[in-house]
Amino acid sequence: MDSKQIDVMVADASHEVYVDKILDTIREAAKVRGTGIAERTHEYVATKMKEGKAIIALCGDDFAGFTYIESWGNKQYVATSGLIVHPKYRGLGLAKRIKTASFRLARLRWPNAKVFSLTSGAAVMKMNTELGYVPVTFNELTDDE
Repeated sequence: MDSKQIDVMVADASHEVYVDKILDTIREAAKVRGTGIAERTHEYVATKMKEGKAIIALCGDDFAGFTYIESWGNKQYVATSGLIVHPKYRGLGLAKRIKTASFRLARLRWPNAKVFSLTSGAAVMKMNTELGYVPVTFNELTDDE
């Protein structure tokens, strides 16, 4: 499979049909990793799509990957979160394409915000470093609770 066959785009209301598949893929990834991944509701993910705060990757009509952005501290901080690539599309560099698109979306919406990514996964940490993210401690971030 060539990753160029996969379209990476800003999600909108028309993509709500993929929410259950996204949530199932996140749950399955958590089981395989043996680590906790924050549980999101159908409504929460659908709202991110409707607000234009999510990135979805599709191969034709097939779900391939997803992430969303969230702002804090009066829009001074923006996190990219919920990154998932369906197992069938892993190893193609898709996570990096999705992450890059989410960073661009964050910059477009909030050009002066500090953009960060919370992760406990080594693969995402490595990718974040390759993309130019700088590791910081949690207390160096937002003061929101």
